[in-house]
Amino acid sequence: QVQLVESGGGLVQPGGSLRLSCAASGSNLRINAMGWYRQPPGKQRELVASITSGGSTNYADSVKGRFTISRDNDKNTVYLQMNSLKAEDTAVYYCNADGRRGFRPFDSWGQGTQVTVSS
Repeated sequence: QVQLVESGGGLVQPGGSLRLSCAASGSNLRINAMGWYRQPPGKQRELVASITSGGSTNYADSVKGRFTISRDNDKNTVYLQMNSLKAEDTAVYYCNADGRRGFRPFDSWGQGTQVTVSS
């Protein structure tokens, strides 16, 4: 099983910034796509941003121009830089990664990290 460990959530005022990190642990990993999802209170989980192993990115319309996803393939880590945060960005943020560990495919989720945007 490939574990994903997230960090960087917290409480921030509207207009502020936060940076989330998610590190995948395990040996002999070959990670394809990595992404961030979020689940606002009382709503379904939704894609925020994703990035392929080659660096191609995809963003939800609601975060374009404010959030930036990046990854460090040597560290098996994905980041989400969130700027100009709004109250509607409040959610639990989850990291996701898929790929192979040796010959076995995996599709793993992190435990989630709370982001609260409030004055």
